[in-house]
Amino acid sequence: MTEQTTTTPPEATGEQHEFSAEVGRLLDLVVHALYSEREIFLRELVANAADATDKRRFEALTDGARALPEDAKIRINPDKDARLLTISDDGAGMSKEDLARNLGTIARSGTRAFGEELANAKPEDKPSLIGQFGVGFYAAFMVADKVDVISRRAGSDEAWCWSSTGKGNYTISPATRDKAGTDIILHIKEDANDFLDSWQLETIVRKWADHISWPITIVKDDGEETSANKGTALWRKPRGEIDEEQLNEFYRHVSHNFDTPWATLHWHAEGTMEFSALLFIPGSKPFEFAEPVRESQIRLHVRRMFITDDAGLLPPWLRFVTGVVDTEDLPLNVSREMLQATPVLARIRKAVTNRVISELKTRSKDEADFEKFWDNFGPTFKEGIWDDATHRTELAAIARFRSSTQEGWTTLDAYLERKKPEQEAIYYLTGDRTEMLPSSPQLEGFRARGIEVLLLSDPVDSFWPERLGVYKDVPIRNISQFHTDLEKFGAPEETQAEKDALEVVIPALKEALGDAVSDVKGTNRLVNSAVVLAAPESGPDLQMIRLMKRSGQQVPDTAPVLQVNPAHPLIADLATRVKNGDPVQDIALTLMDMARIQDGESPKDPTGFAQRLTTILTRLPLTDGPQG
Repeated sequence: MTEQTTTTPPEATGEQHEFSAEVGRLLDLVVHALYSEREIFLRELVANAADATDKRRFEALTDGARALPEDAKIRINPDKDARLLTISDDGAGMSKEDLARNLGTIARSGTRAFGEELANAKPEDKPSLIGQFGVGFYAAFMVADKVDVISRRAGSDEAWCWSSTGKGNYTISPATRDKAGTDIILHIKEDANDFLDSWQLETIVRKWADHISWPITIVKDDGEETSANKGTALWRKPRGEIDEEQLNEFYRHVSHNFDTPWATLHWHAEGTMEFSALLFIPGSKPFEFAEPVRESQIRLHVRRMFITDDAGLLPPWLRFVTGVVDTEDLPLNVSREMLQATPVLARIRKAVTNRVISELKTRSKDEADFEKFWDNFGPTFKEGIWDDATHRTELAAIARFRSSTQEGWTTLDAYLERKKPEQEAIYYLTGDRTEMLPSSPQLEGFRARGIEVLLLSDPVDSFWPERLGVYKDVPIRNISQFHTDLEKFGAPEETQAEKDALEVVIPALKEALGDAVSDVKGTNRLVNSAVVLAAPESGPDLQMIRLMKRSGQQVPDTAPVLQVNPAHPLIADLATRVKNGDPVQDIALTLMDMARIQDGESPKDPTGFAQRLTTILTRLPLTDGPQG
């Protein structure tokens, strides 16, 4: 058991003081609106304690009477029986005047005043200030109905107690403390019992203040103290001082993954802004990555103190990146809401995003290595081509795609190198499943003419090509909408019999299908299939319509175009039936359902489709079985 600081409780009465009007308004704001998580109070008070300890260490450089004890630390002591939580430090402490000035108003915080005094100090001598007794101190009233602050200024024999219920006034009374430093004593509210549990306190410290450089200990129920923080900000160390085992351990800590990172980015930025960053790109897709959370959760620290993982330090399409960004240019007590309007954070976001993109561009040159990343995070990465106007083209340049003519992955640049000299566009086809796309009837005419088509099966693939529009001055076109481009590459000449067949089949199909189609047309883009669906010339393609329906969005009430292959025997047979006056309603509906199935949809009426197909099959002539 370690030696404890001795203090005496505040006197029952003392000098009465009124809070400034600003503090009165602030207290209500802090308790009810400023912070979204009550546990933030501990982060704020630990930060104050760390700052006060830094301050004393600095002052001791010129005043030996203020030297820190060798075992200086921050101590958290929960007392369940008395319902008290005490946060103690060996820092600079406060005089009676300091208590009134720092805790009675917000016009002047301890850090701000101290910072002004250090304006001319050498950079290497400046302590790491965080926000001593600024706005964050008042977060204590979120969990306490009364707060006592017993403090003794380093170099002084006097101790004083500041006490308040946060209701508009406070008292300052003489007190006793056997050494310099500060005790903050919280009288815990009835609904805040969790903050008297040593295990809960340890969890909070590890979450919010694990990398404070001063030791933080928590007193257990048996009176023994246990360390609550590691005290090492790994991201602030030079890269040469960190081994792979340390990096991997830290990666698993911040990502909650069990793999090793695919890429590690570690750098320190200086100049107009100062920050350190240690980021990781996972080596495998996290188990929960499919959850519909589209925000980056990079941890933002201010001078080692965790502030939030909700600052949006990277755009949503880079949300698979995990790690820490630690800046010198923000106040500790900045709230999540205030962060969004902070110009400093906007500049950090830009710098961090550019650095991650640069890393991905560099790693993309190693095809085999980059494919590991792409298999895990390619669909998310492609969201950036849609979302990010600034980097859209460079993201498209390193994106990978499946192709109708190539094994494995390919790029847009590689596609352009292979395309036909007379080819005016980059062609692509979207669908739900990669393995089904190569057999799509939409591809038949392009394959027959030797034209490569990119095969895209991720939901975002229905959106980004239209937003990108062109790549290196070459248009990007969906073959389900731009199938007429095939005419530029030649087509088999239509025979008179095929023309005659279309003249009777098209009107018959239009009459039989009614509003189920917007039109029926002949096409020369089919080779093996009898029919295919196409989107109308204006409006979204069929895959996008399906995605919109699944997400509950309103879909344009536009029926597809049914295209028929006049060279197919089935169409020729249908023409004969029409000429003979045979009923063709069932055949027309069955053809329409066949087209839907080929396009990845289900029949509108599965039962009706099954019955019609059964009827058609029973009419087929019997064949002799295999001869023995």
